[in-house]
Amino acid sequence: MYKVTVIGGGTGSFTILNGLKNFPDLDLAAIITMFDDGGSSGTLRDELGALPPGDIRQCLVALSESDEIWRQVFNFRFNEGIFAGQNFGNLLITAFQQITGSFEMALNFAGEILKTKGKVIPVTLDDVHLIARTPDGEVIVGEHKIDLKEKPIESLRFKPEPGYNPKAIERLLNSDMIVICPGDVYTSILPNLMVRSMAKTIRASKALKVYICNIMTQKMHTANFRVIDFIKLIESYLGQKDIFDFVLYNSRKPDEEFLAAYSQEGEFLVEFQEEDFVGRKTVFLGKDFLSQKIPMQVKGDNLRRALIRHDSIEVALTLYELLKKESEITWIKWTNESCCT
Repeated sequence: MYKVTVIGGGTGSFTILNGLKNFPDLDLAAIITMFDDGGSSGTLRDELGALPPGDIRQCLVALSESDEIWRQVFNFRFNEGIFAGQNFGNLLITAFQQITGSFEMALNFAGEILKTKGKVIPVTLDDVHLIARTPDGEVIVGEHKIDLKEKPIESLRFKPEPGYNPKAIERLLNSDMIVICPGDVYTSILPNLMVRSMAKTIRASKALKVYICNIMTQKMHTANFRVIDFIKLIESYLGQKDIFDFVLYNSRKPDEEFLAAYSQEGEFLVEFQEEDFVGRKTVFLGKDFLSQKIPMQVKGDNLRRALIRHDSIEVALTLYELLKKESEITWIKWTNESCCT
């Protein structure tokens, strides 16, 4: 069994795990951000003092091999009455936490119901809020407000400083492949790397390291970012240039109608220039990773969701091929010229 560990937030990790779970010889785990304070998770944090279950739940559902009805139950949102907008899966996980007094035990119970193939590991078990600072000095408290704020982000910090989850550290050190998933960079990706010991452990791990770049920019946060800009930002938080063995990026242009919808929101296709990759030890692999499926909005879910997403199967196949070639020590590292055409 090959141990593959993904790092990220909800939707990005959900997409990648949904593809990877189709390979029987993979031992999967997801290390997930715990700083969500919007939507259903935010309400549960405010009202009950619960740890945010939303991103965790999405990954449990992605790894589920239970009957379809259970996946639907965990994704179900009430769309009217006093529970409007609340997700049933989030409520159930919170109930398990309240009963057992342990968030980890709550996840174990949820995992048993969903028959998950793999583990979902919170990056921290502390109740923490994410804080951002903009270049003009404004301080934004809370992940949800950071996501909504239409300003560039200069820096991030926590309040209070979280402790790391030992299970996350142990998993990273024993992984064969570590994958940093696509997602909102400042709220889903970087916070995971900021938790004490996470960046150091990723650097120390002998695992094959892969980053899957976003397809679209995020308004103001990553405005005008090319593939290389995402890499440089994440490298700065990991503390090592060329830390990734591979970077996967989408090379196909989405339909104009979708691009037009995104452009009205100030978001655009992430471009790439092959000259950006010259002189890098990292191998940049550009392919058609674009999903042809249009995600349906769940009733009662009022949060904005991405319409342009990665093809989970195509990405998973590519990751699997890289892992197999590495393990057999027969694979050839492509030159920048051959992989980026």
